[in-house]
Amino acid sequence: MSGTAAAARAASEAGPPAPEQRPAAGAVAPAASSGSLPRASGPRSGRAGAWAELLRLPALFTVPGDALAGAAAAGARPGPRTLLAIGSSLCLYEAGMALNDWADRAEDAVERPHRPLPSGRIRPAAALAAAGALTGAGLALAAGAGRPALAVAAPLAATVWAYDLTLKHTPAGPAAMAAARGLDLLLGAAATSGGTRAALPSAALLGSHTLAVTAVSRRETTGGSVLAPLAALATTGALTRLVTAGRIRLPAGRRAAAAPGLPGSNPAAQPSRTTGALTTALAAAYAATAARPYFHATLNPSPPLVQRAVGGGIRATVPLQAALAARSGAPVTSLLVAALAPAGRMFAKRAAMRKVSIT
Repeated sequence: MSGTAAAARAASEAGPPAPEQRPAAGAVAPAASSGSLPRASGPRSGRAGAWAELLRLPALFTVPGDALAGAAAAGARPGPRTLLAIGSSLCLYEAGMALNDWADRAEDAVERPHRPLPSGRIRPAAALAAAGALTGAGLALAAGAGRPALAVAAPLAATVWAYDLTLKHTPAGPAAMAAARGLDLLLGAAATSGGTRAALPSAALLGSHTLAVTAVSRRETTGGSVLAPLAALATTGALTRLVTAGRIRLPAGRRAAAAPGLPGSNPAAQPSRTTGALTTALAAAYAATAARPYFHATLNPSPPLVQRAVGGGIRATVPLQAALAARSGAPVTSLLVAALAPAGRMFAKRAAMRKVSIT
C-alpha cells in the first residue's frame, strides 16, 4: 500500500478488464462474480461476497511483501515479530479499503452503482465500523511486535485515514499513497530488527513505484492523460536500474555472519553472484509486468488501457518487493515474496472476483 492500507483500492488480478483496477491505497472497477464462490446462493453468501468485494481480498497478496522486504533490508531474519507486522499491515490495508468506499459512497453512487455501499449490500455505518475495528486491530498487532513497530504503525494508520478522508482528491494524494507503502515496508524492518534506517532506501524505491501507479490511477475512469503513464514508464525504467545497479551489499548483520570461515574471495563471492542474478531476474519481471501496459496507455490513454496500466502497476508491486529482498541479500525471502503473485492470481480466479480500482 503498498502502499499498505493506503494503497487503498487495490485491484484483484484475475478476470477481464472492467472499470477499475487496483486492489485500491498501495488494484479497479469491481465486481463480484461468476465463479466458484457465489455458488451457494442465499443471504449469507451474498453478504460474504459483498464484503469480499468491499475489502478486495485478492489485493491482500500485495501486502506481506512489504514487511518481508523491510526485514530483509534491515538485515534481519523474519520471525514472530515479522508475522505480527504482516498482520498489522493486512489490517491497516483492509481498513483503508473499507474507509475508501465509505468516503466515496456518494461518488460511487453515480460512477460505480454496483459497488457494495451504493448498491445497498453493505450499510455505510458497517463499513465505517469495520474501518475503525481493523485500524484498532492493526495498531494492537504492531504494539505486540514492540514499541518501534508501533511508532511506525501509528503514522501509517494516520496516513491511511488522511488519504481516504482528505488527501485522495488533492495533489497530495499520490504522495500520501506512496508514503503509506513506504511506511509499511519500514514497519516490517522496525518489528523485526528494532530499527528502520537500513530499510529507508528500499522504502523510497517502493514508494516511488506506488507514487507512479497512483498518479496513473487518477485518470482511470476518464483517460486522456499521456503524461501520467509516460512518467510511470520512465519511473519503472529508473527503478529497475536502481534495484539492479551497483554492488549488492549485505547488511551489517549478514556481513558479520558470513565472515567467519571464509578466508578466500571465491566462497564469499559465489552467494553474491547468485543473489545478483536473482535480483536481476526479479527486477526484469517487475519491469515486464509494469512497462508494457504503461506503454500501451501512453500510446492510447483511453479508460480501458489506463485501467490495465494501473492493474499492471499493482501486479508489479510483488516482483519489486521480491527484487528488493534479493538485493538486500535474502534470496529465500525474495522467492517467498515472489510466490505471492501466482497465489494471488489463483485466489482471485477461485473467488471469481474481477479487478478493482485504486480510486
